[in-house]
Amino acid sequence: MSSCDDIDLTRGLIPLEQARKQMLSSLSAVTDTFDNDLEGCLGMVLASDIYSPINVPPFNNSAMDGYAMAHQSLAENHIFSMVGKSFAGIPYQGSVALGQCVRIMTGAMLPEGCDTVIMQEHVSVDDDNITINQLPKLGQNVRRRGEEFILDKLVLAKGCVITPRHIALCASLGFAHLPVKRKLKVAIFSTGDELVKLGQPLADGEIYDSNRIALTAMLKRLPVDIIDYGVIEDDPNKIRQTFVKADLAADVIISSGGVSVGEADFTRDIIQELGNINFWKLAIKPGKPIAFGTFDNSVFFGLPGNPVSAMVTFYQLAKPALLKLGGGEVKPALQLKATLSHDLRKSVGRLDFQRGIVTTDSQGELTVSSTGQQSSSMMGSMCLANCFIVLAQEQGNVSAGEQVTIELFDASLT
Repeated sequence: MSSCDDIDLTRGLIPLEQARKQMLSSLSAVTDTFDNDLEGCLGMVLASDIYSPINVPPFNNSAMDGYAMAHQSLAENHIFSMVGKSFAGIPYQGSVALGQCVRIMTGAMLPEGCDTVIMQEHVSVDDDNITINQLPKLGQNVRRRGEEFILDKLVLAKGCVITPRHIALCASLGFAHLPVKRKLKVAIFSTGDELVKLGQPLADGEIYDSNRIALTAMLKRLPVDIIDYGVIEDDPNKIRQTFVKADLAADVIISSGGVSVGEADFTRDIIQELGNINFWKLAIKPGKPIAFGTFDNSVFFGLPGNPVSAMVTFYQLAKPALLKLGGGEVKPALQLKATLSHDLRKSVGRLDFQRGIVTTDSQGELTVSSTGQQSSSMMGSMCLANCFIVLAQEQGNVSAGEQVTIELFDASLT
């Protein structure tokens, strides 16, 4: 894994898009692949393009329960004699002449000589004869051979993260195994003397170790294996030892806290000692103090200590990096325009990700409102949100009724 071009840390805050572009261009995907049982591929990255080994459907078949016939017969006949039945898996074996029909079920093979299926609701039945009450179009209610996929057509592109829909598709094509990338190994830990294990009483000045738990939950939505080192005290030697150990064990290291400039914030200095910092301090809010760097064997993200800041910077930077490193496709976030329902305060100078709730009004138009106080320490506003209200770096205050950009949360936040 190579590093980004060195950035002069004295230049000030770096725009998010510049940092993200430089970061992604510096990363190379893991090359290890293996064939995995289809059932075990959920959430993994597809390593090779997948082509259809068959035609889908493999034969002409009925899309309805009804009667199969030659459309040509309808020019002269409205009464047809039924000569047999065709069921899914048990096709009618003979041919069908003009003026004849076959009772057919959904999914059953279309008999020779038939090109149209009329729904059973559109006929009257009298023993082995049917009368057509509503004329069908040529080819109506017929699924044609190869209509969805022809043999050797691309059906899934490498780099996709395999979903239940992909597994359903591959199962329908008969794949028992798929080529996948190995999962990234991600080491995670928190730093801070003030952090307390969940479930324990808090003393004065203490808070719960929530960031590591939240980030682990977000990691579980990605194709990674997690190595959890827990909470590391604000002790330079212990932090250094953890970095050294994690660098030998993982592809990516994620820490929370310790990247600011306080007396007990040792993380940044230790990264510079052991590796390289490629950027630190971005022009975003929340999440300005974030470090990205490289060690001998891994890349590193030092996320802020405030909980909303940690989640936002993970979402905007660490998540796309993990997808790139894992061989997955990095897609731009889905952004839409919505009408702001009330005034928003915004200072010029940083790209702002305010937490918002987007809904549709009575005309079906998107409208968005703030979740309330936007402090980076308040997780309640994050839980209420279903999107970010994205306000540009040079944007100032915004008035009710203006159009703003929103970024819908994806599965890693929902």
